[in-house]
Amino acid sequence: MIKIAIDAMGGDNAPIEIVKGCELALSKFDDIELVLYGDEQEIKKHLKSDNRVKIVHTTQVIDMGIKDPVSAIRSMKDASLVKAMRSVKEGQEQAVVSAGPTQALIVGAHLIIKRMEKMHRVALAPIIPSLDQKGRILLDVGANIELRPEHMLELAIYATVTAKSYLGIDNPTVALMNIGTEEGKGRELEKETFKLLKESPIINFLGNIEGKEIMSTTANIILTDGYTGNIMMKTIEGTAKAMGSMLKEEIKSSIGGKIGYLFMKKNLKRFQKRMDASEIGGAMIFGINAPVIKAHGSSNAYAFSNAIRQARLFVKNEIVAKVSDALKDIEFIESSE
Repeated sequence: MIKIAIDAMGGDNAPIEIVKGCELALSKFDDIELVLYGDEQEIKKHLKSDNRVKIVHTTQVIDMGIKDPVSAIRSMKDASLVKAMRSVKEGQEQAVVSAGPTQALIVGAHLIIKRMEKMHRVALAPIIPSLDQKGRILLDVGANIELRPEHMLELAIYATVTAKSYLGIDNPTVALMNIGTEEGKGRELEKETFKLLKESPIINFLGNIEGKEIMSTTANIILTDGYTGNIMMKTIEGTAKAMGSMLKEEIKSSIGGKIGYLFMKKNLKRFQKRMDASEIGGAMIFGINAPVIKAHGSSNAYAFSNAIRQARLFVKNEIVAKVSDALKDIEFIESSE
């Protein structure tokens, strides 16, 4: 059985949507057991069955608007997120899923579960929509404001292993986000990273891509720093929402539009599904000694169940161990910060 720790109190819709998401995941996968950390009384209000479910009562919750995540992780020992992570650190469960505050989750992963030996930075890595419907791994989208070229290479190796074992891609390709496609473009970070990626025997490097290619590139992995990646991800989310709103306005603006909608209803629903973040589940935190999945803060039950699905696949496919093996012979990676 794969045992997964659940922060049942994290997120805007906790615990009701978290509990429903857990039940949905349990109905889909018969090889998982879930341990829910949170207010036992509140969880039981919404839990229909205790089959393959255990509740660990906690008395504290790290708020979504937390200003000092480091202090919260260190001082709130009985918080649902902290106890879930500590259980994974101690080997009681094999992965963590939370819809709680992003920075608290990243800090907690650092301080409690710890980074992998040869990973000098972690990354927040969602799977974003693509024209071919296979999805793209985008990293980093906010764990690090600044990265060095060797850190970028480490993250590219992690993403390559993940694309193979998680997405099922035999020879995943990596593209570097830049202001131009030619070699030599960009800041020193991009120039030096380009050289490392090009020389790496592990990376199938396609070269630079520009922002306009993010949805259409053939690359399976898009690599950038956390500042740029966060802006890119939020731009995609905002554009998708705005396009949806504009489309609704145009449909409602005329009788012809309303009639046309009746014929296009199935197509529009499929389009919405292709752009829906709930289909993915959550963002993966790369570089930690155990799988940590960050579900969206406003996750509904379906979205949270997909985040659990991600954690299950990470454990089942032994991705952390495979990354460790891929990194073991890399000579130029620093031995210290």
